[in-house]
Amino acid sequence: MVDRKRRSLLKAISWRVVAVFITFFVSFIITKEILIATTIGLTDSFIKIFAYYSHERVWERINIWRIKD
Repeated sequence: MVDRKRRSLLKAISWRVVAVFITFFVSFIITKEILIATTIGLTDSFIKIFAYYSHERVWERINIWRIKD
């Protein structure tokens, strides 16, 4: 079954929700500053959600080791 673009976007968003909390937590432990940790977490998330979505779409076009229906 081929993933649709919306599904790829939803997967990217759901993963970023988890990942932003991880990035925030690590940033907060290092900096001890909520504002800096929040800025790092959100900036990282916005950049990586589009990177992940693009990566997912490229892999959707690659047929290496794909099981054919």
